[in-house]
Amino acid sequence: MKYLFVHQNFPAQFLHLLRHLSEQKEHDLLFLTEAARGQLPGVRKLVHAVSRPPTANVHRDAREFELAMLRAEAVAKAAMSLKNLGFVPDIIVGHHGWGELLNLADVWPSAPLLGYQEFYYNTEGFDVGFDPEFPMGEDIGSRIRAKNAVNLLALASPGHGQTPTLFQHSTYPPWARENISVLPEGVNLDTCKPDPELRKRTVMLGGYKVRPTDKLVTYVVRDLEPYRGFHVMMRALPKILRERPDVRVILVGGDNVSYGARLEKGSWRERMLDEVGSQLDMERVHFPGRVPYDTYTKLLQRSDVHVYLTYPFVASWSLRESLATGCAVVASDTAPVREFVTHRKTGMLVPFLQPDKIADGVLELLEDAALNRRVRKAARAWAEANLDMDQYLAGYEALIAKTIARAAA
Repeated sequence: MKYLFVHQNFPAQFLHLLRHLSEQKEHDLLFLTEAARGQLPGVRKLVHAVSRPPTANVHRDAREFELAMLRAEAVAKAAMSLKNLGFVPDIIVGHHGWGELLNLADVWPSAPLLGYQEFYYNTEGFDVGFDPEFPMGEDIGSRIRAKNAVNLLALASPGHGQTPTLFQHSTYPPWARENISVLPEGVNLDTCKPDPELRKRTVMLGGYKVRPTDKLVTYVVRDLEPYRGFHVMMRALPKILRERPDVRVILVGGDNVSYGARLEKGSWRERMLDEVGSQLDMERVHFPGRVPYDTYTKLLQRSDVHVYLTYPFVASWSLRESLATGCAVVASDTAPVREFVTHRKTGMLVPFLQPDKIADGVLELLEDAALNRRVRKAARAWAEANLDMDQYLAGYEALIAKTIARAAA
């Protein structure tokens, strides 16, 4: 079959599917992207670029939309070049979030399209207004509605949608959900697996020495920011460190902002160290920045307690991978997390906005060895039952076949 994948990044959410299809050695795999870096065996990559930056003085609420239209234009132009060379995809698989897919029906009107529907923005009930520390401005309604412009065009376009969780599915309007399938994503259970031997020796993790006698608390995000609970995690640390002199904390993440508003100056790491740094033993609190994947997996395997926090927003891959690794997870009691963690069975659920409760959850799992072992074992068992990669890929292929059949009907 001829596959066309479309995403501004490479390989993005499609890494495992691309590897799986490539191993079959019977498909033509082509990927349209803005990302110049990165290659995968068996995957041909065509890099495109938008023709110009968005207009400098365009209305604030229209900036994202204009960039989406520029991306849609660039992708359609690259697709037309492929069409002129005789390429006709049997299926187009891409992400709807940035506009790339919007004009492809003009190039290949009858090509089946399976679009990744990640999140539909709502003015209440989800991430917006969740954290009272960051009140929304009076113009928030206008801004959120404008952010959904691409979403709404995608929902009105031909093709079928897919999303990985029931929570993400629930963010979409009721009238749209019938055309969006829930396809739970899998994890490489052979890579993300427990390794008890790491606790028996001194190891270097992210440039820091962790001894067998250390109790390691881990926290891993792409960027250290409020959407992923960095501010409340930092406020929980003084109590954890005070109660347990044997604790060492490694907080992985960059100083950029992936979600939410940016600070006018500096990083959230700097701001939170200004707030609570004087209460912390900085010999036991470490910030390695972003780390290689191998280091990340070893951190999870060595972790005594792993903390995962998020607004009511898209759950991170790290939550899935920490459960698969058999971590003792302390996680925010928010809707996306409850889909993965059952309180006191596969992890501990704690109130996102209460640092003392977060600290209490960490301390209980450090102090109750039997509970820690039960939670670890149950987390791994849940991952084996629900995050199996082969099951995910089989479901993906079935959904692709269904999308092709629907288009042909």
